[in-house]
Amino acid sequence: MDGFNEFFRTPEWYMALSPYTWETKFVKLQKNMIAALASGMDEEAAKKFLYSAEGKSLMNDLALPMGDIPGNAFAFVDTCAPTDTERFSSKGGAVYSPRSAIFYLLQSKKVAAAAAANKVEYICLRPFRNITKAREFRLFIFEGKLSAVSQYHLIRHFRRLEGVKERYWNLISGFVDEISWRLPVKTLVMDIYITSADDIMIVDLNPWGGDTDPLMLNTWERDWSEPAGMKLMEPPVQVSGDVKVSF
Repeated sequence: MDGFNEFFRTPEWYMALSPYTWETKFVKLQKNMIAALASGMDEEAAKKFLYSAEGKSLMNDLALPMGDIPGNAFAFVDTCAPTDTERFSSKGGAVYSPRSAIFYLLQSKKVAAAAAANKVEYICLRPFRNITKAREFRLFIFEGKLSAVSQYHLIRHFRRLEGVKERYWNLISGFVDEISWRLPVKTLVMDIYITSADDIMIVDLNPWGGDTDPLMLNTWERDWSEPAGMKLMEPPVQVSGDVKVSF
C-alpha cells in the first residue's frame, strides 16, 4: 500500500466520523477469504465458491450482522463498493442475504483489485438506501477547508439543483468546518449525500489526486486555495433557427 493512508479505509474513518454516516457493521476476513476476493471470479466460479467450506464459513460470519439490519443491506469492502457488478446496475447494490452479498463481491473487478493491493480486511455492511442521484456530491477539502463541490452523477443537468445551489454550498461549508478537527488528513476528497431533511451523510473518503476523479472540476491542476464553489452540469443547449448539416 505504498503511499496509501489507512484513514481512507472505512473501518478507520468510521471511528472518527460515525455520527455523520449510516450505522455500519464490519466482518473481519480471513486471509483465504481475501485471496478469494482478489482472484476476481466469474459467475460460475462465484457460485462454486459459495458451496465450498470457505464460502459456507463466510456466510455464517455474515448471517448475524446482516440479520440485525432491517430490510436489504449494502455490502462493500474497506476501500470500495462493487459498483461494477450487475447487482449494482440493476438494484443499486441491495442484497438480501449473506449468499447474495458474497456472490456479487466475488465478481467485482474493483473489489478484486483492492484485495490484490492489500487494501481489504473487512466486509462492511450498511442498511440499503435508495439514493436520489441529484443529492450526491463530491467535496474537495483542501487544508481543512471546503474548496469545491461537484455534482457526483454526471448523467444530466438536474434543474432542481439550481434553486438550492447557494443553500447547499453554505450547508456543506458549515459541515466541513464542523468535522474538520476530526480529520487527520486535511486535504482529501469526500463523497456525501444530502437527505431530504438536509442532513449530510458521508458515503466515502478518497485520497487527493491520483486515480480519484475530479469530476466537474476536470483537473487537479488548479489553485485549490481559492474556493471554486459548486459545479453542476449545464442545461442542454437549445438550438433555434435554421440548422444546416452537411456530410
